[in-house]
Amino acid sequence: MSDRQEKVLNYLREHNIPFSCYEHPEGKTIEEAKRWWKDDGSVHCKNIFMRNHKGNQHYLICFHCDHDLDIHDLEARLKAALLTQGKNSPGKLSFASPERMMKYLGLEPGSVSPFGLINDEEHHVHLFLDAALLDDNNYRQPDRKTLSFHPNDCRGTVVISLEDFKRYLKGLGNTYEFIRLY
Repeated sequence: MSDRQEKVLNYLREHNIPFSCYEHPEGKTIEEAKRWWKDDGSVHCKNIFMRNHKGNQHYLICFHCDHDLDIHDLEARLKAALLTQGKNSPGKLSFASPERMMKYLGLEPGSVSPFGLINDEEHHVHLFLDAALLDDNNYRQPDRKTLSFHPNDCRGTVVISLEDFKRYLKGLGNTYEFIRLY
């Protein structure tokens, strides 16, 4: 188990957030990871780390792994969401560099997840989660909504209930919101 993974698991334990975790061979992409994911009923999530055109704002975007996002559509949706809150528009978005990913999330490409926010001590990164993750129809067992993410290492998967994941987010200090991404 890597130090990054151990840090996530210790954080969850210290905050009394229930989860399960399993290790598997490396899966840096969704296609690679699908070979190793257990059929546990959870919604496996895809995560992308982006920056605005000025490079002074960074966004982690989380959504169902079976979906793709059109960047131009994403820009429009994020702009609308931020402007309704009186915040600045992100403008043109691009993928953040590996150096920025390491600086703000302490992660390398292929291991991005909301658990990287543990490393964002300045609470710089804003998290956008697809509101579809809240919908019952995305879960085989709507009474048992669970999500899965890398534990900051693409050789493992953490399974956590949606409610416990929301508890995790509330305790972090980063801003986040659920919006429709597609």
